[in-house]
Amino acid sequence: MRGASRESLARAQEALAGVTVTEGLGAELFSVAKLLDGNGSLRRALTDPGRSGATKTELAEQLFSGKISAPAQTILSAAVAGRWVSGRDLADALDQLSVEADVAYADGQRKLDELEDELFRLDRVVTAERQLNDKLSDRNIAVTARQELIHGLLQGKADPATVRLAERAVDGRGRNFAGSMRSYQVAAAARRSASIATVRVAAELSEAERTRLAAVLGRQYGRDIQLNVIVDPSVVGGVRVDIGDEVIDGTIAARLDEAQRRIAG
Repeated sequence: MRGASRESLARAQEALAGVTVTEGLGAELFSVAKLLDGNGSLRRALTDPGRSGATKTELAEQLFSGKISAPAQTILSAAVAGRWVSGRDLADALDQLSVEADVAYADGQRKLDELEDELFRLDRVVTAERQLNDKLSDRNIAVTARQELIHGLLQGKADPATVRLAERAVDGRGRNFAGSMRSYQVAAAARRSASIATVRVAAELSEAERTRLAAVLGRQYGRDIQLNVIVDPSVVGGVRVDIGDEVIDGTIAARLDEAQRRIAG
């Protein structure tokens, strides 16, 4: 998001931080985002720059009072009171806030570590299982049918917050399943003011090695680092680390490739 939309999102995030987060808050915010997706006139009315924040807040209260919880209403009111570069930005913000609400709830239940781990492992399973990935991303299959598929896969095996987020990722609001899942992992990491580092190694790291690597990366980037470790024999040896758009490739395979390029050049 840009400019005014980013500032408005920040104020809505402050509102989220100030309410009691319930188990269903994330689903409520997401349902409002979906409503705005399908109702252009409502979206324009709630983001009209010609209307004052108070007028838009009053409209939101008239439309949603009694239909969503008090915490959801508080967050929605804070959001519509702001200015948005695009009408779509408001729906995107509520989508993001819905994820942050689920993450906050998991954190309050002391299950944030579990949520992060389950999101990561599910992302890896779906990425590896081409047929499953295709089904979850197939827009010709009804959303409810795809959600039933992921629910059946996770039922009894994952925390309810993980299941809710996975079902939401199937819906996607225009993003594919993998893209949604990775954004959820980023939200979970942000909850602990950390960044996610995807680490590829030839063999599993010991707990001591994980701790040392996280500490080194934390010093380099100036913040806590959450490691997601992938065992990948193709790296041959060493470590490849992806943090956002940055890549630190210290693998033997990378060094061999570089040597071959120098010889060829």
